[in-house]
Amino acid sequence: MKQEIETGRAAELVHKLIANVAGAFVGKNDVVQRTVLTLISGGHALLEDVPGVGKTLLARALAKSISADFKRVQFTADLLPSDVTGVTTFNQERHDFVFRPGPIFANILLCDEINRANPRTQSSLLEAMEEGNVTVDGVPYALPAPFFVIATQNPVELEGTYPLPFAQMDRFMCRLSIGYMDRNAEMQMLRLQQSASPLANVAKVMDLTTLSAMQRRVRQVRIEESLVGYIVDIIQTTRRSDAIEYGASPRGSLDLQAYSQALALAAGREFVLPDDIKLSAKYILPHRLIVRRGAHNAAPESEAIIEQLLGTVAVPTV
Repeated sequence: MKQEIETGRAAELVHKLIANVAGAFVGKNDVVQRTVLTLISGGHALLEDVPGVGKTLLARALAKSISADFKRVQFTADLLPSDVTGVTTFNQERHDFVFRPGPIFANILLCDEINRANPRTQSSLLEAMEEGNVTVDGVPYALPAPFFVIATQNPVELEGTYPLPFAQMDRFMCRLSIGYMDRNAEMQMLRLQQSASPLANVAKVMDLTTLSAMQRRVRQVRIEESLVGYIVDIIQTTRRSDAIEYGASPRGSLDLQAYSQALALAAGREFVLPDDIKLSAKYILPHRLIVRRGAHNAAPESEAIIEQLLGTVAVPTV
């Protein structure tokens, strides 16, 4: 029998999880919050930032907080798809072929510097991120559930990298930039890590069964028909805008709805408000756009365009 969880308890766990991860990943509560909401929405996260700002620490702290099986893959130019998904080998003792699972068989998979791998290897994640399984030698294998990908890429060192294709970007629910800490946060980090690992005090907040129940609960948050129309109106506005060459896909509509539901649940509500959708759109849509003049996924401009478009879409009265 599947575990069920009520709204108040789910909201309490969301905030407890955010606080627990933020205890190790200090100074960036907004990044932690958006990562946690992406997780409970059933999406995947892309972290774009310079080295040393804590991307791996964030992933490890989150995995430890939910008792998840964590794997890390360093993407390089010579990495093969089979290095990620696994390979079928011949077992001489059994005289049979045996599948040896790759690191993708984990609850949380950290794909470090994903843009350093060639497009063929990058594409090994497409099926996994969309369907929760991988196909090797024509045989499908189900991935552990829940399954959450955190990919990172360095936007500064671009020599020898392969930009993520539009289809790959579209599979990430949220794109995040961590940025540097302010002075007080960096001093706090130095004090915390002076004599111990930042992960030492990360406690278990929930197990995977509870997390799965929370992901189901997110999808049960009520969203009125008028707000479903509001989501569609926002998405279609990105497709009609003169400033955008390619707007958001139907997958963008689904992710916008799911993240809005997660925001409502975190607020302890059983229903979505227009403000949930407006806030979610600023996080979910910018990386899915190609601006018309050809600047591929120019994040600051895309964010400004979304902000402008939201002002042109009529907000329904709930």
